[in-house]
Amino acid sequence: MDSMQRIPQRVVITGGASGIGLATAQAFLAEGARVGIISRTRQSLEKAMAGPLAGHAPEQCHGIVADVAEEEAMAAALKEFADLFGGLDTVVACAGVEGEMGNALPDVTTKDFLRVLEVNVIGVFHAVKFALPFLIGEPHPSVTIIGSDSGFVAAPGMLAYNASKGALVQLTRAMSYELFEDHGIRVNSVCPSIVDTPMARRGLGDEAFEGSDFPVVAAEDVARTVVFLADKGSRAINGTNILSDFGYSSRSSFPA
Repeated sequence: MDSMQRIPQRVVITGGASGIGLATAQAFLAEGARVGIISRTRQSLEKAMAGPLAGHAPEQCHGIVADVAEEEAMAAALKEFADLFGGLDTVVACAGVEGEMGNALPDVTTKDFLRVLEVNVIGVFHAVKFALPFLIGEPHPSVTIIGSDSGFVAAPGMLAYNASKGALVQLTRAMSYELFEDHGIRVNSVCPSIVDTPMARRGLGDEAFEGSDFPVVAAEDVARTVVFLADKGSRAINGTNILSDFGYSSRSSFPA
């Protein structure tokens, strides 16, 4: 059976205008899927649509401006995609923010902490909730969440981000149980370590990626894993949080 028969044909990706989301959109388009992307700003959306995603007809690749933290905007966006594509097969929840990177606990503001949770956790909830009516009844529906190794390990100066990604680990499990039992919808997450994206460079600085002594994940690496999880050949994989970190989280920190 070829990939055109296996890969979902109607995909929505939040945060699809840059970084991992953009690479994922390109990967699905290369497989012949119809792809809808959601971006928070019109500037980033237009840049992606006129650049890496150029050359696709609107019915093949369509973009909508919406903030994943805003309930009404997300409900409208998912309905628009479903109407355009005639339904949905898979959702990739990729939109995220890093928060006040480098700030110790006393310096983290409540406003910023809440914003990270609104985007990184509530945004995923909105994407799945408002896609659900269109996923129900499809032959091989799935959801893939872009998490992080920060949901399993911690580093100083990443308090809100660590908390949000930890929440996604359990949200993946909880939704996978409920949605598979009730509707046959699989829910998994991909949890990479440091990925070379505009967000990572904004938070860590370009110098962190120049001659680094640690391996860096490429956005394309994550995208390939997402496409694999959406493939109906992965029908038995559900409720998993797949670490994509070169095995670093498996290493003991014991000084011996």
